[in-house]
Amino acid sequence: MKPNLKPDLEPVAMPAIQSKQCHARRNGGAGRLALGLAVLGSLLGGCATPPAPFDYSAFREARPASLLVLPPVNDSPDVKATAAVWANATRPLAEAGYYVVPVTLADETFRNNGITVANDAHEISAAKLREFFGADAAVYLRVSQYGTSYAVVRSETRVTVEGRVVDLRSGTELWKGSATASSAEQQQQSQGGLVGLLVAAVVQQIIGTATDAAYGMSGVTTDRLLGAPRPRGILPGPRVKVDGTVTR
Repeated sequence: MKPNLKPDLEPVAMPAIQSKQCHARRNGGAGRLALGLAVLGSLLGGCATPPAPFDYSAFREARPASLLVLPPVNDSPDVKATAAVWANATRPLAEAGYYVVPVTLADETFRNNGITVANDAHEISAAKLREFFGADAAVYLRVSQYGTSYAVVRSETRVTVEGRVVDLRSGTELWKGSATASSAEQQQQSQGGLVGLLVAAVVQQIIGTATDAAYGMSGVTTDRLLGAPRPRGILPGPRVKVDGTVTR
């Protein structure tokens, strides 16, 4: 700040005047900063629009009562992903009010017809799946993340699955979505310093890999993906009562 050199001001008053000017400028700067932040916050808040609601018109028109869950395609490096996600996918659908073709029956039928790879099962036409299994719709799943990984000072078990429901009578896609579950959602950082964090992360990775912690995490993921009712999720099936219970 340049000193005030006006001749009509006495030197002894300069520090007081400068102090008041600096205080005013600081207050003005703080006010302008607060105003700028408020405007920026309002602009950002206006841009954060919620996702558009899913269009369930085709789903409501088709009204599927029985579902066939195809073996999930595995894009992760862990070979156990397909079996784990497939085994966990039928329960939330059954609890949502659908009849679900048992995994053992579907697997045996595919193998008896020479289909042993999930990608090949996904290539079968809707009409042929309808002919073999008699289901109204099929659930196509794709695993993009599965397993326990080590990253610097923590170990994380993560499972991510994408899914879609296709009407086997018409070939129309009725629904699609994705879900993720991670052990990081509940992990607490330890207080043992950097070395303690590194050791804990390595131990967690070893235990998670040896015990296939991702299997349990895949159950959480499929619940989030296929359970009903959920926001933008699959609609409840015809066996769900008004009170939410499922008829047997």
